[in-house]
Amino acid sequence: MADLVRAMPPFDPMRSGIEPLSTREWLVTNGLGGYASGTVRGLPTRRYHGLLIAALPAPLGRTMMLKRLGERLGLEDGTATSIGVEEIASRPRDSTSTGHLDDFRLEDGLPVWRFAVRGIVLEKRLVLPHLQNTVYVTYRLLSGPASGSGRLRLVLRPAVHFRGHNAPVDVPHPAPYRLTACEDRYELAAAHDYPPLRMTLDGPGAAFTLDTQRTSDVHYEVEVSRGYESTGDLWSPGYFRVDLTAAAPVTLIASTESWETLGALRPDEALRAERGRRARLIASAHPEARSGIAAELVLAADQYLMTPAGRVEDAARAHAAGEEIRSVIAGYHWFTDWGRDTMISLEGLTLTTGRYAEAGYILRTFAYYIRDGLIPNFFPDGQTQGVYHTADATLWFFHAIDRYLDATGDRATLKLLVPRLLDIVAHHLEGTRFGIVVDPADGLLRQGQDGYQLTWMDAKVGDWVVTPRRGKAVEINALWYNALRLLEGWVRDLRGEPDARHLAEHAARVRRSFNERFWCAERGHLYDVVDGEGGDDPSCRPNQIFALSLRHPVLDRSRWEPVVEVIRRQLLTPVGLRSLAPGHPDYKAKYFGDLRARDAAYHQGTVWAWLIGPFIDAWLQLYPDDRAGARRFLEGFVFHLGEACVGSISEIFDAEEPFTPCGCIAQAWSVAEVLRCWVKTAG
Repeated sequence: MADLVRAMPPFDPMRSGIEPLSTREWLVTNGLGGYASGTVRGLPTRRYHGLLIAALPAPLGRTMMLKRLGERLGLEDGTATSIGVEEIASRPRDSTSTGHLDDFRLEDGLPVWRFAVRGIVLEKRLVLPHLQNTVYVTYRLLSGPASGSGRLRLVLRPAVHFRGHNAPVDVPHPAPYRLTACEDRYELAAAHDYPPLRMTLDGPGAAFTLDTQRTSDVHYEVEVSRGYESTGDLWSPGYFRVDLTAAAPVTLIASTESWETLGALRPDEALRAERGRRARLIASAHPEARSGIAAELVLAADQYLMTPAGRVEDAARAHAAGEEIRSVIAGYHWFTDWGRDTMISLEGLTLTTGRYAEAGYILRTFAYYIRDGLIPNFFPDGQTQGVYHTADATLWFFHAIDRYLDATGDRATLKLLVPRLLDIVAHHLEGTRFGIVVDPADGLLRQGQDGYQLTWMDAKVGDWVVTPRRGKAVEINALWYNALRLLEGWVRDLRGEPDARHLAEHAARVRRSFNERFWCAERGHLYDVVDGEGGDDPSCRPNQIFALSLRHPVLDRSRWEPVVEVIRRQLLTPVGLRSLAPGHPDYKAKYFGDLRARDAAYHQGTVWAWLIGPFIDAWLQLYPDDRAGARRFLEGFVFHLGEACVGSISEIFDAEEPFTPCGCIAQAWSVAEVLRCWVKTAG
């Protein structure tokens, strides 16, 4: 595979300012839920920015192990200079400083920095080996001093703050740190059952100097804007030093893995192995996803598929049955694996990319966790038990199975799952947790319990559920109808017509009641909720799109066009659909401020990228020959791939121009749906 490169436009801080380098971020993941991430500029602005956030067994979960490296270059004239942005205490004094950063790009999805210092050009690369809590940071001298004499010395100072990655930046260090050394191997240990951070420097004349240092008042700008504690400190045990020559690259290796594991790969082998793995991912993807934007999205999709490192007992059970445990990280940096996001994302992340075996593992993993007719809403970080407060994740499970069967024809998995699916339907008919039950009066599915947010519009601050949507929500009933029809077909195929008949009867009743109850003739679109706490809710929201975007549309064909048109006119943006139409009293144009302010806007106008997928599905239901027109709805994401998290797609955007990206910098269902629809609209 030729290198897949995403280059950033040349930057001139004197002309355009430093802001793009501080707001553009990069992300590398390890297939366990662990990651490395930061700003292009190198200045940490979030609590989550670090070079090794390890995915550790419960109860630790994802843990900040290596925060950053101070990088200084000793020049041949005896002077020294910082390569990147050295000033991290308090607010940087020079807001336009980039250190000596000259270029940034992604090669095969992996970050590469280039620094230029007085005629010296230096390159830095970072890689996390797959399924290891290890980071390799490699420096290579591309061109040396003009004189060609003397030597260059690279000095790297690791800085740490062992803590849960989601913990505030001012949480106390697990002091005291203890450093032990054996030849060129160094281990940094701390209290609270953290594993040691193992470090070594691979390069000519490498050595370590013990020189403890605490950096106070480290400022995290984004944490300020999000209303969180924004000042902390970092601790360093000392620094590595090494001679830098064009003949030999230098690599700092940091890990929570064993020394035996670290000894298995040389730095160049680790990079070669990871790039080979990525090449195979692209080669296995749908033919329309093997180049250009789609290939970039294939690599972005890989960031979310993971083997949960913390659920050791579950993995043991799966292995005993000849299975593997797989899940999906919903978004970086703070989300874990969520049932709803996983099922919505499954087609784009695994089927469009040709990763069929992993799709099967994911479905069978979640089937194991079914309780009282529900799959988990999410798994909290560092815990092994799921949380089940969701009315729609389980219904999306049917959709994901349908897409998987379409791609694979895996009847063995279908036979395994059908009894579980019948049990799910039985629980919904009889009533399960959180007030989720079919209304015997009309066959529609209602949900709601005080203090819980059960639909995908799930913002909650303290006891305040922002959009409770209790009652009969439009997308819940579209999904319920789709699930009944899908299961009807599967049961008929496996067991015959008599066993499928009761499912067909329930589905027919749902369809009849849905079209009687949800059409709001006054506004020309569907109610968002009927029989709600305040009656029927005529708010114009994107949830109605699912009434015609799914495999089995519940909405009468005669009403497809007005629904699509009202969504196109009031909700469609270049980067997804608004969550509420402008003009509504609760509409918020911007997503900003502290947690309460943000959650008040989260589903009240804020644009969601993933919703472009069902909109395109609905568009092609209505206009099946207009793939070119459907592709145009994706054009805004082409620019966005270089805008926030370089090479990935954000969770949400402001509801008005310039549609500023917000929320998670990289979101599974955003990437999945854009990739899926990019392929769907090809040609």
